[in-house]
Amino acid sequence: MKKIGILGAGKSGIAAANLAVKLGYEVFISDSEKKRFVKNLNAKVVKEFGGHSDEILNSDIIIKSPGICGDIDILKKAKKKKIKILSDLEFSLNNSKYKKIIAITGTNGKTTTTDLTAKIIKSAYKDSIVTGNIGFPLSDKALKTTKNTIITMELSSYQLEDTPEFRPDISVLLNVTPDHLEHHKTMANYIKAKENVFVNQKQKDFAIINYDDKICRKLADKTKAKVIFFSRGFLKKGVFYDNGNVIIKIDKEVKIKPKINIVGMHNVENILAAAAAAYCAGVAPAIIEKVISSYKGVEHRIEYVRSVGGVAYYNDSKSTNVDSARVALESFDKNILLIMGGRDKGAPYTPLKKLIKDRVKTIYLVGESAGKIRKDLPLSCCENCGDIQTAVKKISAAAKSGDVVLFSPACASFDQFNNFEERGQKFKKLVKAL
Repeated sequence: MKKIGILGAGKSGIAAANLAVKLGYEVFISDSEKKRFVKNLNAKVVKEFGGHSDEILNSDIIIKSPGICGDIDILKKAKKKKIKILSDLEFSLNNSKYKKIIAITGTNGKTTTTDLTAKIIKSAYKDSIVTGNIGFPLSDKALKTTKNTIITMELSSYQLEDTPEFRPDISVLLNVTPDHLEHHKTMANYIKAKENVFVNQKQKDFAIINYDDKICRKLADKTKAKVIFFSRGFLKKGVFYDNGNVIIKIDKEVKIKPKINIVGMHNVENILAAAAAAYCAGVAPAIIEKVISSYKGVEHRIEYVRSVGGVAYYNDSKSTNVDSARVALESFDKNILLIMGGRDKGAPYTPLKKLIKDRVKTIYLVGESAGKIRKDLPLSCCENCGDIQTAVKKISAAAKSGDVVLFSPACASFDQFNNFEERGQKFKKLVKAL
């Protein structure tokens, strides 16, 4: 029996381990954390926690979970022994059947665009699934896919850097701004990882690319696929927004006028990208318009929570980097009470300075990064709160009718929470208790 070793016992690692057991492999899983709560792992899998021993080097194949650096010692040893190393995405795709793959990436907007695209695809094609960072790992559903399955997937830079041979039928690149630099080390490495979404595409494929993002527009030269630009402004050809209409000018000109229920021009970009991807997948414009008009957005993405005394509270816990906080701030004109902070990710906060000066009344700082944020944004309107509970308490006492409370951290959540979802739930619970 062949042996598979899994590095990382996170959600995707467990899914890959379970798939490997179903395929008849002897499976060993290793995680660097001493204590990790693992559930739904097949009982046949041998486990190791607290570090990676040489036991995994007895594997015929090693599957590396996203986010694990490729230069750690155990992987250097594995390469020296010429053990085949796969990403969990490669492993799950190798064991899946499908008709078409739509792959969506970008620094921000991935989840909303993927969720909306998947809903449009589902309305047109019964045999379709959504996977990747959103929903469940592909390994969970790989053996249930068929030759007619359309897979819509959200992919991070971690997943793409490990999958250099990946080739979707339709790729979507939303935007590229500094993020995950603590992992990729340089912006060039980060961009190179994002490029993997379309570098292997062929002429018959489609690459949906944001024309308004200078980095994305420049990267368009690196794909052989048919490039479909999307833009907030007029394009001679592509998909663009015009006074409430979505204009699709690809093989012919089509105009749809959906009712848009999600705030911010960044969400208009997400809608344009989803419409373009769905149209290239063969979905009728009337279906695209209908699904967009019924779409209410994704939890933790500028999510309206409630209003108290004329003060509206929004949960944007998914804002884990500076650029996502920027787009959230751009969604409201003035009178913002901003809660930000968490675990710093290496990028400066200075790009937010003008927006905060023009639109924010007070910043309530939480988490490890409070000192760095205050240093980067030397504004008089900063208050140190330490945690979200204190911030919400201070805000509820200070807010006036017409204010907007925006919880958009611009940082990772891991200093005080297990993930951004837990952080967002905490914020919503505090707001609902006001």
